[in-house]
Amino acid sequence: MTTMTDASVREFKMPDVGEGLTEAEILKWYVQPGDTVTDGQVVCEVETAKAAVELPIPYDGVVRELRFPEGTTVDVGTAIIAVDTTGGAPAEEAPASAEAPAPQPAAEEPKQEGRQPVLVGYGVAESSTRRRPRKTIATAADEALQAATALQGELNGHGAQAPRPLAKPPVRKLAKDLGVDLARVRPSGPDGIITREDVHAAVVRAPAAAAPAPAPATPVAQARAVTYDTARETRVPVKGVRKVTAQAMVGSAFTAPHVTEFVTVDVTRTMRLVEELKQDRELQGLRVNPLLLIAKALLVAIKRNPDINASWDEANQEIVRKHYVNLGIAAATPRGLIVPNIKDAHDKTLPQLAEALGELVATAREGKTSPAAMQGGTVTITNVGVFGVDTGTPILNPGESAILAVGAIKLQPWVHKGKVKPRQVTTLALSFDHRLVDGELGSKVLADVAAILEQPKRLITWG
Repeated sequence: MTTMTDASVREFKMPDVGEGLTEAEILKWYVQPGDTVTDGQVVCEVETAKAAVELPIPYDGVVRELRFPEGTTVDVGTAIIAVDTTGGAPAEEAPASAEAPAPQPAAEEPKQEGRQPVLVGYGVAESSTRRRPRKTIATAADEALQAATALQGELNGHGAQAPRPLAKPPVRKLAKDLGVDLARVRPSGPDGIITREDVHAAVVRAPAAAAPAPAPATPVAQARAVTYDTARETRVPVKGVRKVTAQAMVGSAFTAPHVTEFVTVDVTRTMRLVEELKQDRELQGLRVNPLLLIAKALLVAIKRNPDINASWDEANQEIVRKHYVNLGIAAATPRGLIVPNIKDAHDKTLPQLAEALGELVATAREGKTSPAAMQGGTVTITNVGVFGVDTGTPILNPGESAILAVGAIKLQPWVHKGKVKPRQVTTLALSFDHRLVDGELGSKVLADVAAILEQPKRLITWG
């Protein structure tokens, strides 16, 4: 075990990737104890909630210890590897360990100006002027609720309340659903945070520990504890992309008032145009499919109805209208659903859009999508038709105003020029945030997309 009295041993901590993430899973170690490493050498691959990232070591030396095995989820700032730097000076001054802070000359204090580079160094440096954690809306809401609870206690004559138990919103909801008082739950998570397992354990202990209460005058529905048949079940830890996706979708569904509208449209002409474009010289070697024209149709509809490209700023109670379109494309990957976006899609020509779509899909399938590629989206397309379903009611990505679901394109009987004929038909579904998009605006956007796909020559006249 590494001791901090050994000045030659440096600890490399799980870095902050600069996207507000708090943990990462160690996927693979590329080194073992006894191996020699050099400054900049990749020592492991980790998976954050957004992407897989390779971590380089920031100094020369010999690996003394790997602190965690593969498959372990580690909090940002936790030491994951110890390196003996005897005979090889650090490439950059490492931050002092929290266990035995070493005095440093003032001139060598790490600079705190702006965002520091991470992944190629030590992560965010620790010092006496450590940056305060960013306060999220959820944290602010928790603090407001805590203050209100304390005030209510004083008004009731009970004096100040004890600090509010620490738990994430999904855990609080679980406790509420199961009828568990978080103040009576023993926390097992880091820094005294209550976990789901703690809540379930409290449910099991409750019958023995609870004091007898008078029977209610009228029957009251009680939350039933979840039971498990462990012999016939498999448990899969919720982490990484799937964990963050679940949290984001719950937050979106219960924050933004969703409205979904549907339209069924004849896309026979669009399908013909797709086949023609595949023969176009400018598009040779590029990804040409119906999604390309659907994306272009949505961009044109946004250009005609720019107010839909916006977001809701809850903190300032403002609508933020975007003068750019970062078009998100939902992609199913082995690690779960991710939504990378094409930056400034509104400025791209059809060949440029085809190239960007191809790169986006290929990178997502390889699991190499960067965290930056999934930030800043404004509007999203999800193509559920690839799974053979007609359509769905998609949930908005947090911070976005609308999401378009595209159903399967099928040959169906359709009235065309007064006669029933077989035509290529699909159903579109547009979900939007009703706080900033009213029914008229949402309907106009959906109708424009449908009109373009029915008569794709409108791309020329409207685009």
